[in-house]
Amino acid sequence: MTDHAARPVETETLLDRTLISELTTPVDPRIHQLVAHILGTARPLGVLFYGSGLRQFDPDGLFDFYIVLERLSDWPAPPLALLGNALLPPNVFYAEHEVGGQILRAKVALITLAQFRSRVSPRSQDTTLWARFCQPVRLVWVRNADSAEALLDVLRRAVVTASGWAARLGEGTHAPAEWWRLLFSRTYRAELRVEHESRGSTIMQGLENRYAALTRDAWTLGHLEFDERDGQLRPRLTRLARIRAGKRWARMARHGRWRNIARLVKAAFTFRDGAAYLAWKIERHSGFRLALSPFEARHPLICLPCLLWRARGIFLKGMKG
Repeated sequence: MTDHAARPVETETLLDRTLISELTTPVDPRIHQLVAHILGTARPLGVLFYGSGLRQFDPDGLFDFYIVLERLSDWPAPPLALLGNALLPPNVFYAEHEVGGQILRAKVALITLAQFRSRVSPRSQDTTLWARFCQPVRLVWVRNADSAEALLDVLRRAVVTASGWAARLGEGTHAPAEWWRLLFSRTYRAELRVEHESRGSTIMQGLENRYAALTRDAWTLGHLEFDERDGQLRPRLTRLARIRAGKRWARMARHGRWRNIARLVKAAFTFRDGAAYLAWKIERHSGFRLALSPFEARHPLICLPCLLWRARGIFLKGMKG
């Protein structure tokens, strides 16, 4: 698979119109207040809002953001965190802010534009970025028009890469949206995720027409020929091409699980405010309020055994249930 999406798009395609419409669709004003608090005086290239909090606004939930930087040094961080983000992006931190008398919470990832672009390429060994960002997102903060265009290009690449894998991993003839459903079931299996692989169908609910409309443009941009009959699509791929793609995917899936384990280990050292995040997760799922001392809040890694011990009743109750 080659990175055909990197080539300039001479005319605006349905794919571009769809992405631009999604990026510029208004969000709840409270999201903008939360993002303004997270950024402070920082001026990244842009902030992308995605995930379940975008699909359904829940003020008691957790909102997901990607802050896209020009350079890692544009965001203040200790040397260890900068090194971790250079080696295994993205770094993640937890943030919360009171808006209108209610605490809004966010999980925020930091990545450079170059890292982002590399990881949505068909050559990438990491499925994480293109699998997420071929889905609808909102651009809730942007530096300027050039930054917006650069982020649009990255999202276009993500869709083209995802659609290419959908064609190579599937077989036969399917309705356009079905190719994406099959793809998402594979991406969930390829990652170390707690969700069942049927989650791939859940995230498409209500968006089937969106994915169906993008398929033809994405395959065309990826220089992937296909046949169409009665609304059904069949990519023109040789058996050898599918075998090679299947072998490569198997390697990516194996490496992806280890990569995600490595990210969890890295997060133990770099996830800012991780103790507050853990306490909130426990309270949200169990109703048990885990009060944190100032020392526990500042040193979550050191205090993790103690925190888990204090919350042991919740875990034991869950096991018995």
